[in-house]
Amino acid sequence: MSKNSPVTVLFLTVLLLRGIMSAQDVADPYIWLESIDGDKALDWVHAHNDSTMAALKQSPMFGRIYEKNLEVYNSVKRIAYPEVHGRYVYNFWKDERNERGIWRRTTVAEYRTANPVWEVVLDVDSLGKAEGENWVFAGADYLYPDYNRCMLSLSRGGSDASVIREFDLRTKRFVKGGFTLPESKGGTSWRDENTLIVSSCVGKDATTRSGYPRLARLWSRGTSIENAPAVFAGDTTDMVIWGYTINTPERQYVFITQAPSMFTSNVFALEKGELVKLDIPIDAGLVNILQNQVILQLKTDWNTDGVTYVQGSLVSVDYTELLRGRRQIRIVWMPDGTSSINSVSTTKHVILVNTLNNVRGEIFECALQDGRWSAKKAAAPEFGTIEIVSADPDSDQYFFSFTNFLTPQSLYWADPLVNEVQKVKTQPDFFDAGRYAVRQLEIPSKDGTKIPYFLVARKDIAMNGGTPTILKGYGGFEVPYVPEYVPADGYAWLDHGGAIVVANIRGGGEFGPRWHLGAMKENRQKVYDDFYAVAEDLIRRKITSKEHLGILGGSNGGLLVGVAFTQRPDLFRGVACLKPLLDMRRYSKLLAGASWMDEYGDPDKPEEWAYIRKYSPYQNLAAGRKYPRVLFVTSTRDDRVHPAHARKMAAKMEDLGYRVYFYENTEGGHAVTSTNKERAFIDALTYTYFLNTLR
Repeated sequence: MSKNSPVTVLFLTVLLLRGIMSAQDVADPYIWLESIDGDKALDWVHAHNDSTMAALKQSPMFGRIYEKNLEVYNSVKRIAYPEVHGRYVYNFWKDERNERGIWRRTTVAEYRTANPVWEVVLDVDSLGKAEGENWVFAGADYLYPDYNRCMLSLSRGGSDASVIREFDLRTKRFVKGGFTLPESKGGTSWRDENTLIVSSCVGKDATTRSGYPRLARLWSRGTSIENAPAVFAGDTTDMVIWGYTINTPERQYVFITQAPSMFTSNVFALEKGELVKLDIPIDAGLVNILQNQVILQLKTDWNTDGVTYVQGSLVSVDYTELLRGRRQIRIVWMPDGTSSINSVSTTKHVILVNTLNNVRGEIFECALQDGRWSAKKAAAPEFGTIEIVSADPDSDQYFFSFTNFLTPQSLYWADPLVNEVQKVKTQPDFFDAGRYAVRQLEIPSKDGTKIPYFLVARKDIAMNGGTPTILKGYGGFEVPYVPEYVPADGYAWLDHGGAIVVANIRGGGEFGPRWHLGAMKENRQKVYDDFYAVAEDLIRRKITSKEHLGILGGSNGGLLVGVAFTQRPDLFRGVACLKPLLDMRRYSKLLAGASWMDEYGDPDKPEEWAYIRKYSPYQNLAAGRKYPRVLFVTSTRDDRVHPAHARKMAAKMEDLGYRVYFYENTEGGHAVTSTNKERAFIDALTYTYFLNTLR
């Protein structure tokens, strides 16, 4: 069809009337790049990939960084992180010989030795070759309490959508004639050996507008998924419907969650074949159940029965009483002005509350004693990031990790009942950290709110504005940006005279829900103002200057840096914009975008588009500005954030006369990469770009 043919006009008119496209969409000359696998779009991608590789791979630094990256990512000295299920520790491992990885296991006792002997459960490279698929391991759901079977998820090229197949962990084979779900977004949960609760996009009218499951089904062995009865059917406007079980030594609990948006959910318990809606706040997160106590994480204050349970707290409610309409609420853990919950896990008798205190990790072991929760701080290292790696539901033992910007990851084993903590694994140093120091600084943002940030640089850094600096940020979805040991930051950047800065801006979860809620929707500009405040402070302190300052962000962080260089091109010389959202006019119509409207707003509502359009990078591009030469990176197989965001932004910038770098990996999903080689390549592109641009 020609651009203005009668057929084209009629087709566009129908789309307009149906509300699928808007007048702004029709006027978008780059909308053809939204065709993920369209010939014209892929020709454009391949041409830009070739151009970017030709420009950056010729740098003498590229090859050295790539080879070092690959050495680190394939190192046998990395920690094999554990996942405890029954008597086994499971681990998924990639190295030079296993590009797609091996799924393996050993006993808990053997794992704690210096060099455990592993038993291979599944070789993903061999499976992919045998089946002619580029499989990526996407996790497993284990059958409780024996853990002898699982539903194994395999993704094509790393996408969020996966194929789920029943796997026998005794024979280490797929079950012939067993449960198998075709490729879709969603998941399963075992009700018993012959029954699954399925939340999947398989079948007619099974998908919400966000691209997630609309139905929760009970699927019996020997029947088809299409004929499995729906336990719950949500609205197409819901974000997702999810069914799952929680197993404890006392009993099994079955829940259906109806999530109207990303941050709200109605929770229903399935009791004696009937659904009972739990009387809990719609924005509270149901974390787990322990000793018949429903564990809830509060997003906002909960005012009930004359008592206020403060925002960010962890509380418990007796399940049996809750079903009867009565609430016996107990406080498990409560934040103060500088602390927040990072994650919550449970063992057989203990709730593990992993917290941040001024962006530094801590663990509290909480036990129910005489009707009250007591909290004991675990004997963990200080001044870094702590993560619960795996908690054993059949004992009170758990593993946690510790790291910071200059300290490689270490793995610890702990048992609260015997008050014991042991370091069991340590990753080697991949660069000489002795020359560097970490400082935590803060600066008032535009509205006076103090924004902390970390600076990693040489101990003797010259305050002359000449230090090449990479400023990182995220600022969304209540996800904190915590200190982490990134080997390439050391050998590819710090060792070349650079500095790394991490900004703990609003929108994230560094200080709990308040840090997030205060920067949603119409308050989104605060996220960007915080980021600019940190950048300006780095320049004011003469740590760096505009000529030497670059910014890096991925996903929502890609939106962050996209807004930053379009609003404040005067501040930055380099921008690495990875797997980004950028076209905020159409984001809600692309893949999973509709699920994020609680965060950003609905661009189809004029009153909400009024504030979104003020920062949307794609719409705010203009001729005659001094934009930096941006590096865009995305993935063809990203089925969460559409690759068209990066494609269209790059194309529009070029047509306005700006030079860009663009690279799109053909697989990798939202992670962008599926193998260590791909990861080493993308990282080498990124660091080479900054070395060429900022020094």
